[in-house]
Amino acid sequence: MVHVLSSRILLRPTDPERSRTFYGEQLGLAVHREFGTGPERGTVYFLGGGFLELSGRSEAPSPPGPRLWLQVEDATAACAELRARDVEIVRPPLREPWGLIEMWIADPDGTPIVLVEIPADHPLRHRPGI
Repeated sequence: MVHVLSSRILLRPTDPERSRTFYGEQLGLAVHREFGTGPERGTVYFLGGGFLELSGRSEAPSPPGPRLWLQVEDATAACAELRARDVEIVRPPLREPWGLIEMWIADPDGTPIVLVEIPADHPLRHRPGI
């Protein structure tokens, strides 16, 4: 088995500056590091315990596949904050049949992003033996 030390999600946006505005200013992710110069420089954002990297350029949006799952403390508060930053809410927060509270947004290239709140009574918060 390969010993993985770190990981990240890598996106190749069609308009890197537009995506930097979305992830950095509208979504409010903190920058971990940047590399290179100019409009196609790489920008790596913190994603809780992981990272998101924007680098290079794509001629067209990525085909269906990648989805971002971001856990937030309060989905309703996150929804209000994102609306105030002019982020389009694809679907407002709803409690799913599996017990999580989920809301959906999308990045400028249409990459789906689910913001998830784990309620206090959800099994993901229960750790047997702890």
